[in-house]
Amino acid sequence: MVLAFKLVLTPAVVVLSTLAGRRFGRIASGWVVGLPLTSGPIAAFFAVEHGRGFAARAGVGSLGGAIAEVAFCATYAAAARRGGWRGSALAASLAFAVAAAVLRLLAPGPEAADVIALSVTAVAALVAGLQLVPHVEPLEETAVLPSRYDLPFRAVTATVFLLALTGLATALGPQLAGLVAVYPLYTVVLTGFAHAHGGEAEAVQVLRGLIVGLYSFVCFYTVLPLLLMRTGIAPAFACAFAASLVVQAGSIVPLLRAQAAS
Repeated sequence: MVLAFKLVLTPAVVVLSTLAGRRFGRIASGWVVGLPLTSGPIAAFFAVEHGRGFAARAGVGSLGGAIAEVAFCATYAAAARRGGWRGSALAASLAFAVAAAVLRLLAPGPEAADVIALSVTAVAALVAGLQLVPHVEPLEETAVLPSRYDLPFRAVTATVFLLALTGLATALGPQLAGLVAVYPLYTVVLTGFAHAHGGEAEAVQVLRGLIVGLYSFVCFYTVLPLLLMRTGIAPAFACAFAASLVVQAGSIVPLLRAQAAS
């Protein structure tokens, strides 16, 4: 069942976010993947298969992963000013790994005080991230029309990477599982393709959309570990998803206004 879920949801998310980007701009692609569309259901599988305690600790790891994702975005944006998507993706992935390693050493637990402190830190990181990933004016001559193989290739690439990452995650323990589960896989795929087809400006738009979308992600992984051991699996996940959707619905308006004014 888990394998079938990964094989169905991953290409669906990639296709949806890509089409959203083509219709509403690249910033919409990043915004869509900011939701815990993959890591959230994976956390649910962790809860069912490994228990609520494992899932709660993994959720805290995922919450810290939002900080590591900001490190990814800021590093990619900086590297994109000087190089192509391959070098930028590599540098950003290394930044994510370093940030994740630091968070692993700190090892915050699912206790309420730790979760709230980590949540506040993650929000502060997101605020800083939007300053570190400034809007870049696009150059029209850099745009390249996607080929008919673009969408299938994106979907296959993301699915292969997700299977590898989640297969590795379950062997690493709850904290590292949570961190690996939030590696910005979709962002690597979407940003890389945007960078290759439209240049730095297109890539930066995806990254800015992701950072704004991560507010709902932080909300989800703040609510989940706080409730998981107190209310049970179904109520905790229902409340976490509901809260994240409310935040997500309100997050895009200020971003579009800021983009229109820039």
